[in-house]
Amino acid sequence: MTVATEAWLPIGFVLPDGSKAKRTLWGDRDWQIVETQGHGRALLAKEELARRWLAAGLVDEDALAPFAFGDFRLRSLSSPPSQKLDPVSDCPSPGPKSEALAFAMALKATRDIDAESHLQDAVYAEKLTRLLPTYGISDRVDDDVVLGFWLTGGARVSAKAFRRLSQTMSWLRPDHLKDVVSAAGFEVSEEMPQTEGGWHEAAEGAGNEERARNDGGLAGTAPFSLPGRPVLENFFNEHVVDIVRNAARYKALGIDFPSAVVLHGPPGCGKTFAVDRLVDFLGWPSFGIDASSVASPYIHETSRKVAEVFEKAMKNAPSVLVIDEMEAFLADRESGGGGSHHRVEEVAEFLRRIPEATKNQVLIVAMTNRVEMIDSAIMRRGRFDHVIKVDYASEEEVRALLDKLLSTLPKDGTVEPAPLANKLAGRPLSDVSFVVREGARLSARAGKDRLSAEHLMAALDTAPARDEESGRRRIGFV
Repeated sequence: MTVATEAWLPIGFVLPDGSKAKRTLWGDRDWQIVETQGHGRALLAKEELARRWLAAGLVDEDALAPFAFGDFRLRSLSSPPSQKLDPVSDCPSPGPKSEALAFAMALKATRDIDAESHLQDAVYAEKLTRLLPTYGISDRVDDDVVLGFWLTGGARVSAKAFRRLSQTMSWLRPDHLKDVVSAAGFEVSEEMPQTEGGWHEAAEGAGNEERARNDGGLAGTAPFSLPGRPVLENFFNEHVVDIVRNAARYKALGIDFPSAVVLHGPPGCGKTFAVDRLVDFLGWPSFGIDASSVASPYIHETSRKVAEVFEKAMKNAPSVLVIDEMEAFLADRESGGGGSHHRVEEVAEFLRRIPEATKNQVLIVAMTNRVEMIDSAIMRRGRFDHVIKVDYASEEEVRALLDKLLSTLPKDGTVEPAPLANKLAGRPLSDVSFVVREGARLSARAGKDRLSAEHLMAALDTAPARDEESGRRRIGFV
């Protein structure tokens, strides 16, 4: 989302329902939300966007009033102060259960009509019980994460991870939160612990657990596990998990919190997979900065969005902040180029925010394919203390991941991981997961109830190595 820098309508313009437009709150190329007299709001949509909503059956013709202003052909939807009209990405977290339920029901009602459109960039119109897609170009975010993001006011928490969600939303009773998640169409498989004293004691226990996390504690003693990546697994156990679990001991020696980390390596080498596993293991709220979520052509806008994400992460600490494609924001300021004035401001914002966030218990993990492009000031110790190379997997690492993936599947006696590991060595770990998944699909299609070596090798043939693909043009995901 971008904040509109130029309003379409002058202040005082009378909309079709008689309300008067005031300042512009949010907007993008095809829509704007304006404040109206009396603290209400109105959604303005260009005719083309409105037609897409009408064609999809998301709104009725009479819900969007047409009007013109100069060259603009627009539709408007007015909303009273008592009903929310906000971009999903900028909605404040709900207060009472009724607000949370209203959003959950709008999400489900939208999905019952439109199963495909991305909703992370949608506009939430409580008056219509709808999330209206804006059809942006950002990568799709799953609906459970969209719901968790809105409920928590910006934390990237899946609504399916009920325990994590409930801990983040301590003001909403777990049984009420369960009603909200169920209303959105998701099954709640986890339950919050209940005591004889009912919810109040359970909530107090959750608060104690929260305080323990703030003191650095992690439930249990099991180490972090990352199949296929023993070096990275050991690094995270030593430099993150042990520091969090033994916070008092480390603090006595001047170590307050784990330092920021950069993972670099070629596409498909498993950086994102490793970070996702770490976030799940820690169970903390996670926040993300990437090109699709914060990049803007407007001066100061990207820096403002970056600052907002850091603020949300610190507000919900301990938390994890993941910076993906860091070269998009943190490229060397000396390299010049037309956008260098943007780059100087963005790098300066990160230089200021990274140490501040670390001091406030935000674990920062950045990822890049082009570490040589990153500004040298960012890479100095004190900001990112650890720079870890994540390369394509060795045969031993592939074998470890294969053993883990195959251990959960029924298979016949022909399945032998060693030949597969030999052929998949030096390739992205995503190829390993694909071969096992595709082999299982081929076995099921053949009417088998067990995975066989024949189908695993057939799956391998559908995923040729990169050197086998040179000179061939492919369409779709790489």
